[in-house]
Amino acid sequence: QVQLVESGGGLAQPGGSLRLSCAASGSIFRIGAMSWYRQAPGKEREFVATITSGGTTSYADSVRGRFTISRDNAKNTVYLQMNSLKPEDTAVYYCQMIDYGLGYRILWGQGTQVTVSS
Repeated sequence: QVQLVESGGGLAQPGGSLRLSCAASGSIFRIGAMSWYRQAPGKEREFVATITSGGTTSYADSVRGRFTISRDNAKNTVYLQMNSLKPEDTAVYYCQMIDYGLGYRILWGQGTQVTVSS
């Protein structure tokens, strides 16, 4: 079974930067799109960014120009470079991957806390 392991969360000051990573491991699979979502306390999970297998990216309006999503297909890893962080970026960030290796599966990471505060 495939597992997604996230890392890179933590505390940053407003205007600072963090880089999140999410690596897939486990059984044989074929990964399509990779995405990041986030959820703040008391709020619904929201889309942050996605990158297709071909490298096409999409961003939520709230993060466009500040965040950059990238992927390393050889490592089955997706990254989220977060710059110019704002307090409203504070949330638990979850990675998501679509596995086409054996049917269709939506895979989620365990979540990593990002806190932006002075």
